Amino acid sequence: MASDVLCKRLFIANVCMIGESGGTWTLVDAGLSRTAAEIIRTAEERFGKGCRPQAIILTHGHFDHVGALETLMRYWDVPVYAHERELPYLTGQSDYLPPDSSVGGGLMARMAPLYPYRGIDLGRRVQSLPPDGSLPTLLGWRWVHTPGHTEGHIALFRDEDRVLIAGDAFTTVKQESAWAVVTQRREVHGPPAYFTSDWEEAGRSVKKLYGLKPLAVATGHGIPMHGGELLRQLGRLAVNFDQLAVPDQGRYVGNEAKR
Repeated sequence: MASDVLCKRLFIANVCMIGESGGTWTLVDAGLSRTAAEIIRTAEERFGKGCRPQAIILTHGHFDHVGALETLMRYWDVPVYAHERELPYLTGQSDYLPPDSSVGGGLMARMAPLYPYRGIDLGRRVQSLPPDGSLPTLLGWRWVHTPGHTEGHIALFRDEDRVLIAGDAFTTVKQESAWAVVTQRREVHGPPAYFTSDWEEAGRSVKKLYGLKPLAVATGHGIPMHGGELLRQLGRLAVNFDQLAVPDQGRYVGNEAKR
């Protein structure tokens, strides 16, 4: 990714650690349940024994991005930040819409009814990100609102070198396919279809991120990509989002989507 950005794969989802080796750092997302020990081990290898992040920033609150969060919060006792529109799902006020196993094809999609979609309750331990787009612990970075996959989904972008952490606004693997997840074939795809509830917003978000012309990207699922191939594939997705990403039919597809 970059000298100060580490993308760590934890089973089917990724977390990112931003900071120079041995220095201060920030964690982005918190992976699946039972991955806290691996996150801590990776952090201590990079930043030193007993290290802790300045903060944890969430791209969104789906189960595979907050699974280890409560354990990490008890261990580190650091602030957690998310978009204000994501807070209801992180403070026990709302649940996400149920996943749709009929879209996307592949085993990962068919297993969607097993995926947790209830919100979690972090109470006052989670805070809203500043409305000006700044990130409290990351100078030179900004957050970009990228709704569609969830209402309060965000990406993180650094203008200086055009590094992007995209969360699930788009992915670099066909996440609906178990074979693709195992082989990790690197290619740009839309957000995980089974958990995307607003396809119009999702398409606008991909176009917004393509407009930033990122040179390197880490996504919530898949291997980081960079350079001309990233821009070519992301541009193709942005221009042809309805054909490449939006399912032909499904619970949240079209004007009569059932919520």
